[in-house]
Amino acid sequence: MKKLLAFSAVALLLAACSGQDKTNTAAASAASAPPATAGNDLLARIDNKGTITVGTEGTYAPFTYHDESGKLTGYDVEVTRAVAAKLGFTVDFKETQWDAMLAGLKAGRFDVVANQVSLTTPERQATFDKSADYSYSGPMALNRVGEKTFAGVADIKGQSAAQTLSSNYGEMAVANGAKVVPVDGMAQALTLVQQKRADLTLNDSLALLDYLKKNPQSGLQVAWRADSDGKLGAGFIVNKGNDKALAKISAAVEELRKDGTLKKLGEEFFGEDVSQK
Repeated sequence: MKKLLAFSAVALLLAACSGQDKTNTAAASAASAPPATAGNDLLARIDNKGTITVGTEGTYAPFTYHDESGKLTGYDVEVTRAVAAKLGFTVDFKETQWDAMLAGLKAGRFDVVANQVSLTTPERQATFDKSADYSYSGPMALNRVGEKTFAGVADIKGQSAAQTLSSNYGEMAVANGAKVVPVDGMAQALTLVQQKRADLTLNDSLALLDYLKKNPQSGLQVAWRADSDGKLGAGFIVNKGNDKALAKISAAVEELRKDGTLKKLGEEFFGEDVSQK
């Protein structure tokens, strides 16, 4: 797709380097939360065009954040609004920290979560269900404009890769024979590549596409990206037991994919359609 986007929702999505990999803490929080209130009336409120509460971070650009005017926006937020417009319900966004989000959903404080979530762990899959994916993401590599690109990730062997050592992208670089140049995060990694102190960096495709969209004069290019088999999807997350409500949400997502709305939003936030695997 936080995002199976947003090149592993996307979500992946996929979990990424520091600031991107949120799987373990979220799963632990969800597992320790109290059970959701029985008799969830999500379907009734969708059918009656009521108000749906949606949990999201509000601090995770470009997926969910506040723009310069203070308005909550982002790819996941605008997809949520588009689904609501299709189905006729009202959205009440509830901003919360990532570590509390799935626990809040399980406890019934939210009806839905929209925050680049992929159900990648058994703990998540046992507790939650996911709609049709609205974004896909997977591993991607950037290097300097004019440098050679790679047919596969194995081709980075012998290259120097700026990576956080503890991230799964750092592990990917080591596994494929790259020489890791340690960094604290993605911003530092990109700077080292620009300064020719590293040949490339690996990270989540949606995060890197967002960077390229915002920095068209960065001097960096896509050197490699995962094919469809290496991507994860991100969708709307609900508690189990909401099959009919989730089916309506998924149908709306597919309509938005078909009518070009998801493509338009992907191009707005990432410079390309991220709703296609």
